[in-house]
Amino acid sequence: MPRELNIRKIRTMDTDEVEARIRSLEEELFNLRFRNAMRQLDNPLEIRNLRRDLARLKTALKEHQLGLKSLSAEEATPGA
Repeated sequence: MPRELNIRKIRTMDTDEVEARIRSLEEELFNLRFRNAMRQLDNPLEIRNLRRDLARLKTALKEHQLGLKSLSAEEATPGA
């Protein structure tokens, strides 16, 4: 599971990076599901790991939007 994102890595990103990563993971998830339906996917557990990474990203973004926890890249520039 070397591709797996952890929350510390996510918190170092800024909002635009998180949103871009969400879009790319959603596209990759679509492709994995399609390949799985066609029986061309070697490891179906990739879908589970990708869904969990996507959930981590969405959770961190929502927490930031609600003001519960902020993303570190944006904390570094409070006066900007």
